[in-house]
Formats: sequence, C-alpha cells, structure tokens
Amino acid sequence: MPFYDQLVRETAAQRAQLIEVPQLQAGLSGHISRAAYVDYLTQAYHHVRHTVPLLRLARQRLEGNAMFCAALDEYIAEESGHEQWILDDIAAAGGDRAAAARSDPADATAEMVRHAYECVGQCNPASLFGMVFVLEGTSVAMASRGAASIQRSLGLPDRAFTYLTSHGALDQDHLRFFADLMDRVEDAADQQAIIDMARDMYGLFADMFRGIDLEVRDAAA
Repeated sequence: MPFYDQLVRETAAQRAQLIEVPQLQAGLSGHISRAAYVDYLTQAYHHVRHTVPLLRLARQRLEGNAMFCAALDEYIAEESGHEQWILDDIAAAGGDRAAAARSDPADATAEMVRHAYECVGQCNPASLFGMVFVLEGTSVAMASRGAASIQRSLGLPDRAFTYLTSHGALDQDHLRFFADLMDRVEDAADQQAIIDMARDMYGLFADMFRGIDLEVRDAAA
C-alpha cells in the first residue's frame, strides 16, 4: 500500500473525531457569529505564525535528506506571510487586528504548538509532515465548505476570507504534492513518526476548535 494511503487509513478515527466537533460543524454550515469567526481566526493566527519557524527547524534537522529538504524549501516559500493574511481578515471582519496579534493563544492552541516544537526539535523531525497533513487537509475542507457558508450567514466582505479561500486553493495543490511526497517516504521510523504526529494533531486541533465559544454574540446583536 502506498504510504499516503496508509497515512489516511491509520488516522481515519482521529480525523472523524475532529470532523464531529460541534464548533467545526457550525463553521462548515455557517452557523457561527462574527465574534466566533474572529475567535477562530485569532487561534489560527497563533498557530500559523509558527508554521515557517517549524518548517525551518525541520529543514535544519533534516539536512542531508535531499527529498525532504526540497519539499520543505517549497513549503517555506509558500507559507511565508500567511499569518498576516489572518490579521488582515480579522480587521476586515470587524475585529481588532492589533489586539489579536497581542493576545495569548488559548491553552489548546499553545499545547498544539508546544507539541509540534517538541516532536520536530527533540524527536524525529520528519514528524512535521504529520502536522502538515492535518492542517492542510482541514483548511481545504474549511475553504471549500466553510468560507462561503460563513460569508453568506454573516454578510462579510471577500477580504474577510483571504486566509480560508486563498489557503484552501493553495492547499488543493499542496495535497497532491504532499501525497506524492509521502509515497516516496520509505523509512519505517519516518513513516511511524508522521502517523503519530497526525494522530496527535487531529486531537489537539479538535481541542482548539472545542475552545471556541459558540454562545458568544456579536456586540451589535
């Protein structure tokens, strides 16, 4: 079995648990308030701003593996600046851009970032690809289903959805690139590290979504 197919199969249970989180379902159907959407974007900012540093850390530790380094170079070029898209979206959605940037991440978001640095920096750096698998796959789902639903429900402008729509379009291509890359991973230890990280990240990402307060109402409501 190609390794990408194995990765999908062996993380199916964790992926299903993420999809069932009420906050994610509410986002996909557009049944959230503007304040909840801004809260989601704020938490996204707090983990996305670590994407490039994590990619660079993984590349440093994988020096000598030409296949992984070439892929990481491409990811670094593509992912740079995405946290600024999120801050721009927050402002366009009526949130406070500066306050979001100054804020502390929620505990679940902080734990997700901490776990990623621990695995990439102290264990097998190839594990980062498990995080990539989870975040890119979820962003495609949010972009293809959630962005339009939220926009229709809240009446927000296109510029409030730059991260979701643009990131989703990019990640459709990234997922094909990622699948091809994973099918070239032959080392059993690397494969297991990627699977383990993906399982962990599905759970931690689910916790991040669970922390979004669906009961919060917009100030004008």
